[in-house]
Amino acid sequence: MSSIMTPNRIARIERTTKESSITVELNLDGTGIVDVSTGVPFFDHMLTALGTHASFDLTVHAKGDIEIEAHHTVEDTAIVLGQALAQALGDKKGIRRFGDAFIPMDETLAHASVDVSGRPYCVHTGEPEHMLHAVIGGYPGTPYATVINRHVFESIASNARIALHVRVLYGRDQHHITEAEFKAVARALRAAVEPDPRVSGVPSTKGSL
Repeated sequence: MSSIMTPNRIARIERTTKESSITVELNLDGTGIVDVSTGVPFFDHMLTALGTHASFDLTVHAKGDIEIEAHHTVEDTAIVLGQALAQALGDKKGIRRFGDAFIPMDETLAHASVDVSGRPYCVHTGEPEHMLHAVIGGYPGTPYATVINRHVFESIASNARIALHVRVLYGRDQHHITEAEFKAVARALRAAVEPDPRVSGVPSTKGSL
């Protein structure tokens, strides 16, 4: 793994294993310019939504063993995305730290809450039981199994060292549920990492995050 960091809240992370090769470039102060290619079309759609609605400039290029299934590529991409978030945040001075968002998508309502705390934790609740077995896409192409949603959010939270709570209040369609969750996370992250003009240092009584 190699990485490059600039003082401008920009990160680049590369990670290569026997299962995948991932490159993520992230600018927290971007305008939503997104370039995503993972070989899993629905996951591309979700990451595009994440970057767009967070107003991050986000590039994700991934090649993995999708001939087996999407799991390794999706998992490894989430790990690298979390690492890029952590690196781009730097010392976290002057950020709002907390953010949350409710996102409706047709019959679905999802909520996400973020604390850029330095303490990784993820709570993911509320998905209906059929999400454990639903598959999106693959006609043709590599399908996305929605059972991995929780693992994606856990991997991002763990590697970004943030507390992330994602919940589905209600919903039926697996596409709508998943997309509402990703968009809620995007908007919550956007609020949490946004510079706060009233804060000059680290927003913590401990003095560090």
